[in-house]
Order: sequence, then structure tokens, then C-alpha cells
Amino acid sequence: MLKKSWVLLPLIATAGCLALPPQGIEDAQLRAFDEAVASIGCSLDYEADYLPVELQTGLTREQVQQVANYRIAAGAGESTEVGGFRLTTGSCTPTAEAPVAEAAPMGAG
Repeated sequence: MLKKSWVLLPLIATAGCLALPPQGIEDAQLRAFDEAVASIGCSLDYEADYLPVELQTGLTREQVQQVANYRIAAGAGESTEVGGFRLTTGSCTPTAEAPVAEAAPMGAG
């Protein structure tokens, strides 16, 4: 049991550090990232999604991926079903959809 605890120690020690912004990325670039992702529909899933974000922010592909991972770790984003990223803050905050009432059958009433 003790051996298993030592294996987990590095993971536990770094768990609090996961939500640190990527090195060399400034707050203005983080805001630009959020705005750029929102402008393309809040998700980065395909090549066509990454290019506009790179152009709008001036970030490289690697930096865009680092910021996306940072946003996930910070609770401001989530992984998508296709392995991409979805921003979940600001204008991309998910809204609870109202349940759709079923219509009465025709001729009823």
C-alpha cells in the first residue's frame, strides 16, 4: 500500500498547479483567446476552428492548445466528444434549455 502512495505523490503535489496559465501567455492573450473561440462558435474541434483563433490571437497552434488545456484545468472549458475543446464561460456559458412541452394530438380536446 505504501508503494502505491509514493506513486501518487507527484500527481497530488502538482494537482494544485494545473490551473496556472501557460508560461509566456499574458492576460490580454487569454482574453483574446476567449473572444476568438467565442467568435467561431465556442468550440475548437477541427482544423478549420484552430486557424481563425490563431490568426485572431497571434498564438501558435501549440499555445492555443496550451491555453485550451489551461481553461479546462481552471474549470472554464471542457473536452468535447471528438477530442477538442469547448469554452464554457462568458458568452459561451451553457444555458439550461427549457423542457419542450409535448403537443396534444390533433383532434384532441
